[in-house]
Formats: sequence, structure tokens, C-alpha cells
Amino acid sequence: MELTSTKCNASRWGADSTNRDSLDMIERCLCLVCLDEETATELNDSNRALLMLHGGGTDKNGGNRWYDKPMQFVIGADGCCGVVCEHSPFEGIVLVQCSEYLLRYMRGSPSKLVRAASMSELPAPRRLRWKCSPDIQTFLSASADRLQKLVKNLDMNVHKFTGYGKEFIKRQKMSPDAYVQVALQFTFYRCHGRLVPTYESASIRRFQEGRVDNIRSSTPEALAFVKAMASGSKITDAEKMELLWTAIKAQTNYTILAITGMAIDNHLLGLREIAKELKLEKPELFSDTTYATSIHFTLSTSQVPTTEEMFCCYGPVVPNGYGACYNPQTDHILFCVSSFRECAETSSDLFVKTLEGCLKEMQDLCRKCNTEVKPADSTQRMEGNPKVMKNGSKS
Repeated sequence: MELTSTKCNASRWGADSTNRDSLDMIERCLCLVCLDEETATELNDSNRALLMLHGGGTDKNGGNRWYDKPMQFVIGADGCCGVVCEHSPFEGIVLVQCSEYLLRYMRGSPSKLVRAASMSELPAPRRLRWKCSPDIQTFLSASADRLQKLVKNLDMNVHKFTGYGKEFIKRQKMSPDAYVQVALQFTFYRCHGRLVPTYESASIRRFQEGRVDNIRSSTPEALAFVKAMASGSKITDAEKMELLWTAIKAQTNYTILAITGMAIDNHLLGLREIAKELKLEKPELFSDTTYATSIHFTLSTSQVPTTEEMFCCYGPVVPNGYGACYNPQTDHILFCVSSFRECAETSSDLFVKTLEGCLKEMQDLCRKCNTEVKPADSTQRMEGNPKVMKNGSKS
């Protein structure tokens, strides 16, 4: 189903039922299939990510999206395919599990797909008709202009770090997620000379109607480590290693608190919303400038691991921020880093380049100092040949 309009209030569609009927058909469907035309765009991972998110703008497939739907399955004539998820109904893990199931099904049972298509009892598709008045055309033109500005503003860099993956980190007796989070703090500090409020999603699905809470990764322990790494030769490698261990443990401990319902953000949200619901005066805390600063998540991050060859991405949540989604694999780590071009402070390319260097520095430190590693791993660590480590990876 190809859509070239934007959602407006039903009253604006006019007295004719044509638009109302078409809009009703869209509203009642569970998901959408977006059949994209070929874009003549180089299909590297960064461009694939952008084409999924916004269709490439008004001159490509930007009008072929309907973001109110939980899932949009995008199928491009040039082979660029993916799924766009609207975050309100569910978390990223649901999107991943659904997508991986479909990929495995298609790869393992092509004959079933043919039979299913021939036996489908679904009604035949029909074109949705629209009658656009001058007022509606004005709305469409304004929406197209806004979309084009967003398309030009979003800067995406999808990077495959091949120096090592989660197996190396596990051999250090460290959590891969905590390790990457500390690396992101290190990277931000190296780029900007400070740490900032950081969001990492933590699933609380173990609770009834639970969604996510926030792991605040910019800990005092992470700050101590990144300052030590930036100080040159003033601090010994052994001291830096101890600070890394402390930062990893602090991150791991906060993660445990968050997934067991003991983090702060959901509780504060509940306090604010209860006060609003009971028509009470808003607690003074929420007017404090420190609180406003603490929820300005300049670094918005999420681990989305997959078992299939795929990745997830999203944009920043504040104008001067970064979005950083990562996917740790056995011998590599996929990073999807986004920022806004209009912000002079941020650069996705610089962040990725710095991240690559920070990950290598952390690896070198572990090789020099980490006595937690099994002796049997020492030969492989000493060789550390990225070309060897890439063998067997899916490119």
C-alpha cells in the first residue's frame, strides 16, 4: 500500500466520504507493507538505515511511510528491506524477535511461502482513493517541507568494529554490555571533554505491564576511568585497569538495580503523573534545574543483540545529542551512531572514529593488565590479528 499523504484531523477531509473511508482503512490495519521504488542510492549500511527511517525524503520514498503503525515492513525494488517500528506499543526486542522469525522462516521454508501466497484468503488489495482540496494540498506541502528538513538534518553512521567482539570481553570476565557502555562514556569524554546524562534502556518486562527503565551510565566511576585514560602517563596502567574494573562493576550493579525495579526514573515519572492525576501541586523537585539537566539525555543508547545479520538504529532524542545503538557479536560489534547536522557540537563520523580508538585502547589495557584472563587465552591475545579474528564472521 503506497501512501502519499499525511494524517490530518478527519474533519479536514471534507464532507465527501472518499477520504474518510481510505483513512479508516489505514487506521484499522495492524501493520503496513511499504513497497519502495529504487532510489539510485549507494546501499551501504548507513544509507540503508536512513532509507528505512525516512525513505530518503520527498524525492525518493519519504511519502511511503505511515509512522502511526507499530510496524512498517519496507520492501525496496533495489533490495533495500527492513522494518520501521513505532516505539509506543513495544520495545526493540519484540521487533528483533519478529524479524528474526520471519528471516529464518523465509530462509528455511521457501516452498511454504509459495503455498501460503497461493492459498491466502486475504481480500485482494485495492487502491485507496483521495480527494485533496486546496487546504489539504497546503497541509501536504508543509509536511513535505518539514520531512525534507529532517532528512537533511539526520546524520547516521553505521559502523562495524572488527577489532574484537563480545568473546574477547567475556574472557576479561566482564559484561559485554557494561564494557561497551564504559567505552561510549570514554568516547564522549574524548570528543567533548565531559560526561553527560546518558540513557540506556533496561527491560522491566518481569513486572506486570513493565516496559523499560533507565540505566544511567555516566557514573562517577566511569568519569574516574575516562579521566585516567585521558591523563597520559600520570597514572599507571595498573591503576587504570583497576579504575576500569570499578567502572564496569558500577555499571553492572546499576543494571541489576534497573531491571529489578530499583532505578530512579520510573519512580520519578510515577510521582509526577500521580500528582497530575490527583490534581496536586507539582512536587518542587520537577522544577529544579538539576532535574531538567538530568533528563536531557545527550547520549541515548541501547543494546539490541541479534542472531541474524541485521541491525537496529534510531535518531538522537535531543537536538545536541547522539543516538547510539549497538549489537555485540562474537568477533565484532555493530554500532549505529546518529546525530543532527544542525548541531555544531556533534558529529557521527567523529564519534565513530573516536569510538574505534577508545575500544582499541581498552583492549590494549586489558591485554597488559588483566590478570582475570585465563592463561590459555594469552597466545591469542598476544597475536590479536584483526584479520584472523574476522574469519568466520558474516559480512
